[in-house]
Amino acid sequence: MIGLERRPARSLPLSAGLLLGLGLGGFFDGIVLHQLLQWHHMLSSWYPITSIENLELNTFWDGVFHSGAYVFVLAGLFILWRSGRLGHFRWSTADLVATMLIGFGAFNLIEGIVDHQVLGLHHVNETVPRGELLFWDLGFLAWGGAMVAIGVMIMRRRHV
Repeated sequence: MIGLERRPARSLPLSAGLLLGLGLGGFFDGIVLHQLLQWHHMLSSWYPITSIENLELNTFWDGVFHSGAYVFVLAGLFILWRSGRLGHFRWSTADLVATMLIGFGAFNLIEGIVDHQVLGLHHVNETVPRGELLFWDLGFLAWGGAMVAIGVMIMRRRHV
């Protein structure tokens, strides 16, 4: 039968979920840790919040950081929109949740290693005694690793 052959369903683009997870991880960090809890700012280990000038500098770089998170979310939404408009698209909540967890966890791992440990821009909770900074940083990395592991387990279970 010509014209009636079945087209394979396209699956959810993994890059969309990863980008959304990266962006949401950045927003969580910036909104909860920078603004609500005020545990740190983007450059607060280099420029402690001890003057108006340092607060202004940190607030500016917090905004640059949020702008990057915004770009990740926009890119993820754009990929989802383009893919969803194609015929024979198969939506998968499990794949979306899994890839978002992987992206969010990857954000924590990358940010935790690069900003906290390698560059020392800030630490997760700068309101605690100096000797406790590493414990908070390691907890942040463990949280990120757990999200990646859970996301990978969901993906493996779905695609066995």
